[in-house]
Amino acid sequence: MRTYRLTYFNARGKAELARLVFAAAGEKFEDTRITKEEWPEIKKTMPFGQLPVLEVDGKPLAQSYAIARYLAREFGFAGSSNWESAQIDQVVDLVEDVKKETVKAGHEKDADKKKELEQKLQDEVFPKFIGFFEKLLKDNGGQYFVGSSLSLADLAVLALFDNPLQKYPSLLDKWPALQDHRKLVQSSPKIADYLKTREHTDM
Repeated sequence: MRTYRLTYFNARGKAELARLVFAAAGEKFEDTRITKEEWPEIKKTMPFGQLPVLEVDGKPLAQSYAIARYLAREFGFAGSSNWESAQIDQVVDLVEDVKKETVKAGHEKDADKKKELEQKLQDEVFPKFIGFFEKLLKDNGGQYFVGSSLSLADLAVLALFDNPLQKYPSLLDKWPALQDHRKLVQSSPKIADYLKTREHTDM
């Protein structure tokens, strides 16, 4: 029986997608969360000096999306064909495009520039990408992004909107397909159990 250990900070961040895959699969893993004080020493032992890192039977794997995709393939959330796998990757890559834009605003130190970037998120970035997600859902029948069952694509979109919805609660109000999708994924029994017990963090 394989053993899994996922190491990251005490945050959702770049490790949350992997955690969601574990949850959806009902697979046990060691969820190691380190402090900022511990990080300088632990950093020296990580493959690329960064987190998250997944250890499978003691063998390390770095890069958040490499980890998530590996787990999705292992546990049956990577599609039923090469075409479906590519479609899932398409959605996951689209999620990353949105994250790049949100990170710009989050890391901006200048108050005026930060305000400008946050306004751009609301006026341009979110409507543009949410429109893409909404269309992809509708084109696939409205329930899941790819195929007829839960995949990495659905989990990636679920995780994507956790932080934005805290800041902009009405963000999805005009997008019924995406709202229904979020409710569907959150109500999946294993995901629902995970979300109920998930440690609350700011990020």
